Amino acid sequence: MNTNKYGAIAAGHPAVTAAGAAILQAGGNAFDAAIGAMMASFVAESTCISAAGGGFLMARTANKKATLFDFFTQTPLQKRPESELDFYKVTLNFGDNTQDFHIGLGAAAVPGNIAGAFKVHEQLGKMPFAELAQPAIDLAKEGAIIDDFQAFLIQLLAPILLAEKTGRSVFAKANGDIKTKGDTLLIPNLADTLYVLSKEGMREFYEGEIAHRLVNDCKDKGGFLSLADLKNYQVLERTPLTMRYRKHELLTNPPPSAGGILMAFSLQLLADYELSLAHLGKPDYIELFAKIMTQTNEARYAGLDEHIYQPQILKQFLSSENIQLHRQKLASKVGSTTHISTADTAGNIASLTLSAGEGNAYFIPETGIMMNNMLGEEDLNPNGFHQWSCNKRISSMMSPSILLHPNGNCTALGSSGSNRIRTALMQVISQVVDMEMPLEEAINYPRIHAEGKELNIEWGFREEVRQAVKSNANKILWDKTSMYFGGVNAVVRTAKEQFFAAADARRFGTKAIL
Repeated sequence: MNTNKYGAIAAGHPAVTAAGAAILQAGGNAFDAAIGAMMASFVAESTCISAAGGGFLMARTANKKATLFDFFTQTPLQKRPESELDFYKVTLNFGDNTQDFHIGLGAAAVPGNIAGAFKVHEQLGKMPFAELAQPAIDLAKEGAIIDDFQAFLIQLLAPILLAEKTGRSVFAKANGDIKTKGDTLLIPNLADTLYVLSKEGMREFYEGEIAHRLVNDCKDKGGFLSLADLKNYQVLERTPLTMRYRKHELLTNPPPSAGGILMAFSLQLLADYELSLAHLGKPDYIELFAKIMTQTNEARYAGLDEHIYQPQILKQFLSSENIQLHRQKLASKVGSTTHISTADTAGNIASLTLSAGEGNAYFIPETGIMMNNMLGEEDLNPNGFHQWSCNKRISSMMSPSILLHPNGNCTALGSSGSNRIRTALMQVISQVVDMEMPLEEAINYPRIHAEGKELNIEWGFREEVRQAVKSNANKILWDKTSMYFGGVNAVVRTAKEQFFAAADARRFGTKAIL
């Protein structure tokens, strides 16, 4: 590691990393870089990220103040009869299996990404907003080169991305074939939209012409969103969920999001075990993590999902009594998202996770912005579709986090991957803290994920180890590394003002140290 002049960034696409790096080099701070990279992701990662999605940013400033900015999607103020909705199922083929998603205007929740970008800039930004948007505007004009991961997503999400005319103009070639690696991704009107927003502010999106276009189509074509939904949307500043793990302190996403509290629960169970590098990759290592994941899932279904909006849920779910209950059981048994992490030389550090779900196929006319499908995501609607309560922040598994080390180092990390976000981060944190693994190695080490009656074991563990794992669950042995197991991107600022970054090869993450 060398002392650096500007900072570091890790993100999910080379163009996104380059946008954030350019802002750091121009004198922006970590929050400026995160905002600029976020807007660039609307272009380069448009298969899963959109200005009309939602997210969270965990900020820790140079004076050590930590804040969680919640700009995730919101349920609408009012419902309408299901018979009137544009809400329909599409089936995506993952190769070994298929999964159903629901799209259409009736799948769109109130978006928060644009409001989030402006709020974080207002509170913590240093450079003018227009300068932060410029790399994304330039990228939108020139087009982004499709890399391996985006090519995979275009293929996977084709039933959604090509469902409507605007999507076909973006993601298909002139002959109708889908675009592939090396092709240029151009989104008509998006450069102009980002320019207008950078000059006129977020009101254009939430109250101006863009808002009226969206609302009129929702009214006429089967969506929920109204002008009141957009105008009343607010970014929420929350106190981070803070916990001790060994001698480290973890700051993560608090309720009503579920990912952070579930990760904290898992780490509290894991803290009972003395772990070292000697345990890594052994059958008992895999079995321990699988059983902790299973106990966390049981605790979630028994006492979290139905109570996530209660004021005391954090205290109750992480109480010593609840932990002990599942500790005893443990002893007796012995998504699409992207993540951006940034840090600067002043001591600021940011962890930002974003999503638009799979997108809902509908583009707001003449904007280049596809809406989210959060109301059509099964993972985000555990009680069933259309059963949501009105005017509520949707609960999410996103867990942008900051890990404070006892030696004064500070790590920003987070992951993509829907339900796998918390298990990916839990494994990386344990490997860094317990095994003292280098961050890059920990992020790219093979993972497991327990969900329901299945235990997924990624390729990379020795085959004799995978075969030796004893589990009551249906054991699924993957024959390759996979985006299924998340995509962790992280940066570290050391106590000596040095930087390093690590990006997840599963989703072709990239990094820059400046």
